[in-house]
Amino acid sequence: MMTTVQPSSTTGSTYQAQSSSSVFTYHDALQEIENGRPISEVTEQLLSQLDSSERLSLLDGDEDFYTGFRNLFYDRFNRVPYVFGAIPRLGFPGVRFSDGPRGVVMGNSTAFPVAMARGATWDTALEKRVGQAIGREAKAQGANFYSGVCVNLPRHPAWGRTQEVYGEDPVLLGEFGLALTQGVQQHIMACVKHFALNSMENARFKVDVRVDEDVLHEVYLPHFRRIVEGGAASVMSSYNSVNGEWAGENKTLLTEILRKTWNFDGFVVSDFIWGLRNATASVKAGLDIETPFKQQRYIHLQDALESGELSWNFVDDICRRVLSKQLQFGKLLGSNKPDMSVVYSDKHRALAREVAARSAVLLKNEPVNGEPLLPLNADKINKIAVVGRLANIANTGDKGSSHVWSPHVVTAYEGIQAAFPNAQIVLEDTGSFDKARSAARDADIVICIVGYTDKDEGEYAAPTLMKDPALRATFPPAKTEEEKQVLAFLEGAGPREKDKKVDSVKKEQSEDSWKAGAGGDRQSLRLRTEDVKLIQAVGRENPRTIVSVIAGAAVIMEEWKHTVPALLMGWYAGCEGGHGLMDVLTGRVPVSGRLPFSIPTDESHLPEFDVDAFSVKYDRWFGQSLLDKLNVQPAYPLGFGLSYTTFSTSNLRVGQVDSSPKAETFVVRASVKNEGARPSRFVAQIYGCPRLAGFPSRLLLGFQTLDLASGEEKVVDVVASIRPIQQWRDGRFVTRCEEIDVELARFAGDPDALRGVLHLRSQPGQSAHL
Repeated sequence: MMTTVQPSSTTGSTYQAQSSSSVFTYHDALQEIENGRPISEVTEQLLSQLDSSERLSLLDGDEDFYTGFRNLFYDRFNRVPYVFGAIPRLGFPGVRFSDGPRGVVMGNSTAFPVAMARGATWDTALEKRVGQAIGREAKAQGANFYSGVCVNLPRHPAWGRTQEVYGEDPVLLGEFGLALTQGVQQHIMACVKHFALNSMENARFKVDVRVDEDVLHEVYLPHFRRIVEGGAASVMSSYNSVNGEWAGENKTLLTEILRKTWNFDGFVVSDFIWGLRNATASVKAGLDIETPFKQQRYIHLQDALESGELSWNFVDDICRRVLSKQLQFGKLLGSNKPDMSVVYSDKHRALAREVAARSAVLLKNEPVNGEPLLPLNADKINKIAVVGRLANIANTGDKGSSHVWSPHVVTAYEGIQAAFPNAQIVLEDTGSFDKARSAARDADIVICIVGYTDKDEGEYAAPTLMKDPALRATFPPAKTEEEKQVLAFLEGAGPREKDKKVDSVKKEQSEDSWKAGAGGDRQSLRLRTEDVKLIQAVGRENPRTIVSVIAGAAVIMEEWKHTVPALLMGWYAGCEGGHGLMDVLTGRVPVSGRLPFSIPTDESHLPEFDVDAFSVKYDRWFGQSLLDKLNVQPAYPLGFGLSYTTFSTSNLRVGQVDSSPKAETFVVRASVKNEGARPSRFVAQIYGCPRLAGFPSRLLLGFQTLDLASGEEKVVDVVASIRPIQQWRDGRFVTRCEEIDVELARFAGDPDALRGVLHLRSQPGQSAHL
């Protein structure tokens, strides 16, 4: 006999499970689905088993607030999964959360290059492989949910967490986010975040981002839409306010757009701790789970239900969404759990190394003694000077919620040692210009490693923020002495000196971004003064100097880039970054990275950015589009990157958009030939130029990589989207113009691009296929 539950009214009645000789468990539910019963029916039967307290438990985290916060500050973030909505009585595992995006935050996992570096590969097939590896490592460590698909659009490169996303363009963000999602969801559920308009770090808890409806849909949401339509299990809301409503209780975002317009059938989780300000409002707006602890909903929802302020119907709708999506993934989540040996495995480290090499973007490679300096010829190198304060440190990026704790990180110096085992290698990372000049003076090659660390850019979660009364008001009352001690720590007073738990904190954890002064939005887009002086000093001393810049976004290089012949973006390149760097510098892997953003020559060519803003207006002008509008040349345009060879392109053909009402893609075909002596990779980029006043003159529509042997010629087919040039009007997308110019280019504004015309008002029978 099936357990039943007393029905509720639409106000404050509670649910009580009746006694039964048999209970319909999570295992039973999965078996019913396996037998062909619809998930919706199974969900209703499972929901009927839950009493009122169990239903409410699906709406937040399972761990007590102060216990969880104590573990966070006295140990580390997300060492093991955070659990939301487990119901042991029915064997229901709940959501078991692991963060990202550069790998699995739990345990000691593989640190892949940051997302921005992976975007620089322009290779979504490679990103899907990264997603598969991340899914395996997360599942092996007990997670069933990965919250690492980060796709907020970085309107300004000073945003501290730009490294966590894939580029400045909605098409790049959407395609890479979808690839990661598809890879992860071969093993566990994936979550895309932060929804929406979250691209300021220091002000993220207070800023209201104002945006016009058309710009919102055309610029800041298309990448989320692409990933949601691709089947993402979950969405995480953001901290900031959007048009006057906190994102975690913003009905326009969570219900009207996400569910009604995009037909999203998954569940929405809040960003951690401060993801909502009003528990009842968040439920009504469509936020499903408050994360990661028992917090505001645990305190307030029962009273709201009893008073009639909140209906149980809202609660049950959330329960249905949370239960049904987990049941949909249930068979996948419960089968083929990998062994722990996959975590930081040789295979995954090899993948991290491959990504690091593919991500490096060569910006400059001038001749020295008649030949380009790169790639390096090992037979001609006996002595290498490795200089810079970052040359021999483990520098994988931000140390906040995306920090991956790999057992070892291969530094640039270690990579150079491995690549040149017979050369004399002199390391000078003390900051002494005299010693650096001396090391460079008689070296065959100088490799200079400069840039940033987590102290310069990253997540900003310093305890001083928690003194904000609005944030403090989200905490449960501290009742016990232990809870009061934790609260004092949160407010900046720190733990008692004799607290023994503090002694167990590892040394490496003492420098994470939960400490005051770490990370945040970047204070400058230029290198530190000492880095610039170092580059100039060794560049004058030795003309064979290579500079690798470590950063997560654009760096303005105008005052020093002319002093060296070779320059590349080396990124926060993961646990195998040192090896990946040398794979590219030696030519073992053809250099093929392309900038996923533009780099201006001056800060005045960027949108205004106030790190302490309470309110900001977002428009469509940023990055490459703004540079085009201002009619100023970038230092390096979107998509730019050099190769160790040259390519030629010919025979452009532009297909037409299919006449189907839902068709939104077309195909561009061209021939590409590798004219050089080395195998290499061509990155075909498709840009649309709509010739409209008040609208960007050039927009990325699609891209595709193509590997070519020396002298080889192939045909490349690039699937391109017309979404970037559609107009949001009266609640739907419409055609903005009848035709656009189309370019197949090496980068935005490529003077040698192949050009054609796309006719958008297709006639019946016209197809996108060539």
